[in-house]
Amino acid sequence: MADYRELFEKIPDGITLHDAEDGSLVDANEQFSEMLGYSREELSELNFDDLILDEDPYTSERAEEYIRKAATDGPQTFEWRDETKAGEPLPVEVHLRQTTIDGDLRILAVVRDITDRKERERELERKNERLEEFASVVSHDLRNPLNVAQGRLGLVREECDSEHLGAVERAHERMETLIEDLLALAREGDATMDPKDVALAEITARCWQNVETPAATLQIDASRTIRADRARLQQLLENLIRNAVEHGDGDVTVRVGELADGFFIEDDGPGIPEETRTRIFEAGYTTGHEGAGYGLQIVNEIAVAHGWEIDVTESEDGGARFEITGATVPK
Repeated sequence: MADYRELFEKIPDGITLHDAEDGSLVDANEQFSEMLGYSREELSELNFDDLILDEDPYTSERAEEYIRKAATDGPQTFEWRDETKAGEPLPVEVHLRQTTIDGDLRILAVVRDITDRKERERELERKNERLEEFASVVSHDLRNPLNVAQGRLGLVREECDSEHLGAVERAHERMETLIEDLLALAREGDATMDPKDVALAEITARCWQNVETPAATLQIDASRTIRADRARLQQLLENLIRNAVEHGDGDVTVRVGELADGFFIEDDGPGIPEETRTRIFEAGYTTGHEGAGYGLQIVNEIAVAHGWEIDVTESEDGGARFEITGATVPK
C-alpha cells in the first residue's frame, strides 16, 4: 500500500481511481487536483461524468463505454476535454485500465494535460492553410507569364530554327513541374515524397542544365547512389547550384562530392560570413539584391523532409560549402 501511494503522488501526470461499478471517484493525486482546480475533498464528491466537459450529449455514454472496454478489452487510450472547477475546458489524454487495489476492482485513469500539444496542432493547421493559400496564389501568378512564354516559343519555332529553342522548352517544362510540386508540397507535405535510388552524378548533371550557368564550371566527384525523392532532390541541388552561381557573379567553380554518410556542394566564390550562417535557412533571408530569399529555406525543408541534416561551412577555396548528412545509401 505504501509503494502504491508513493508512486501515486510522484507521477507528474494526474491520476484518478474510480469505482469499477458506478464510476465514482475513490481517490486522486495532488497533480490532478491542481490540474482541475478542485481540492481533493471536493473531488471525492464527484464521479467520472462530473469531470468531463458536457458539450456532447453522448459524453456519459462514451465514458461508460471506455470503462467497459477497460474491463473487457484491456487498457484504453483516448482524448477528450475535462472541465475545470472554473468551468473552463481542459484538453487531456487519458490512459484508462482496470486494476485491483487492496482487493477492490478499480478503474485507474492517468490524465495528461495536452493544452500545449493542441495549440501546436492548431498553429500547424493555420500555417498549412496559409501555405496552401500562398502556393495557390504564387502558382497562378507564375503560370500567367509561363503561358505567354510558351506561346511565344511556339511562334518563334514557326519563324526560325535554333539549337537554343530546345533548352528554352526544357526550362518551361521544368518551371511547370516546379509549380505543380509547389502546390503538391503545400497541400500534402511529406505525403508527396517518393524515395527511390538516385544516381548523384546523373541528377547533378541534369540540374546543371536547368540553371543558367554560362561562365560557371561544374566538377562532379561522386559516383554514389542515394535514396531520395528525385523531384525534391533536384530542387535542392538546383537551388544550391543557383545560389553558388549568383553569389559568385557567374564565374565560379561548383564541386559536388561524397561524404561518409552523404554529399556536399561547394564553390570557390566569396563564401558566406560566419556570423550569417545560422540565418541563411530562414524564410526571406537573402544577402543578394534580387530574389525573395526562399531558395535556401526550400533546401533546408527538403533536407528535413528526407530526415537529413544540412550544415554550411567554408570550402578549401574560401567559398561556401553545404554538407548534407544522413542520406541513405542503398545496399
